[in-house]
Amino acid sequence: MPPVAVAHVPHANASQSRTGVQILIMAIAAFIIVTTEFLIVGLLPSLARDLNISITLAGQVVTLFAFTVMLFGPVLTARLAHVERKKLFSIILLVFAAANVLAAVATNIWVLALARFIPALALPVFWGTASETAGQLAGPGMAGKAVARVYLGISAALVFGVPLGTVAADTVGWRGSFWILAGISLLIALLMHLLMPTLPSSPTKHPGEKQTQILRNPRFIAHVLLSVLAFTAMFSAYTYLADVLQRLAEIPESQVGWWLMAFGAVGMIGNYLGGNMVDRTPLGAMVLFLLVLGAGMLVAIPFAATTWVLVLALAAWGIAYTALFPVCQVRVMQAGAKAQALAATMNISAANAGIGFGAILGGLGISQFGLQSLGIIATLIAACGVIMALLMMRNGSSR
Repeated sequence: MPPVAVAHVPHANASQSRTGVQILIMAIAAFIIVTTEFLIVGLLPSLARDLNISITLAGQVVTLFAFTVMLFGPVLTARLAHVERKKLFSIILLVFAAANVLAAVATNIWVLALARFIPALALPVFWGTASETAGQLAGPGMAGKAVARVYLGISAALVFGVPLGTVAADTVGWRGSFWILAGISLLIALLMHLLMPTLPSSPTKHPGEKQTQILRNPRFIAHVLLSVLAFTAMFSAYTYLADVLQRLAEIPESQVGWWLMAFGAVGMIGNYLGGNMVDRTPLGAMVLFLLVLGAGMLVAIPFAATTWVLVLALAAWGIAYTALFPVCQVRVMQAGAKAQALAATMNISAANAGIGFGAILGGLGISQFGLQSLGIIATLIAACGVIMALLMMRNGSSR
């Protein structure tokens, strides 16, 4: 008997190692897919100059991507849920590779818009199925850790995707950044095809009617709308942060990417704080971080020329910005606990609605009142979110 037991140890270790590699591939895929969404924020100034368009018009490709995810995400995720996961993810990565190539060769805003529209259709499908797939790969008892590793790739993209793209653009140009993303997408698609096992989709646990019952709950809808407000506040200013740093703070273009990198690095503190607070008091966490977000944005933009004030304000802004991602996701999933998968998808759609609205409102503010108006506009939206969260707390629990 002892020899048999020993013989299984290398097999078990090999299996765990293989699973670890597969989870790593999933995490890198998540990083590439989400980076593709947010990379363009750091490229807007150089992209607008090269295509001879205004920064406001360039910002609307952010809106296009976000609204596409919002409108088509839940439907496409449901329609493609039956597709075998290895095949599905490989195709998604190939779509992202092709779309990034198209963006890299875009000669006008219309080609660029098409290059943004195509991957926006595929992104929510990956978001909606990645967690389940990670759990299948890891097996019973290990699903939580596996999902956390995949979402680490998503968090890294949210925090570092924009600055990494901006830094790369300083070296290889904005087109070069898209070429690099295309190459990595193609490589991960190949690794996915070669190393991932065949994973059948899971059958739906609850009929659609039971899942959609949460949509009849006014409090759940209020939580979704609060996410829309929060992300609108965040992205009405963040979409144009690279332009703020260049034009108002007079930071050289070659250094903007490093400033954005620092913004993201400090923001990781917010990821930790938000994750710890949201379980105890979801709405309380919303109020706190929306207040910090508003204060940071309100101070950073008008005082951009004063370096030490800008640094402190950006630190507060970055911490709150990053904290609100997990706070919103967990808060909405708790509110829709009877159908968490649908609740998660609804929050993704709400977030992208806010991203789109934010880019529009920020762009309108720039065209009507100038770049300096962004801090006031974004803070007023954040204040609306604070009021809504306080009203929800008054009419119910802290959840």
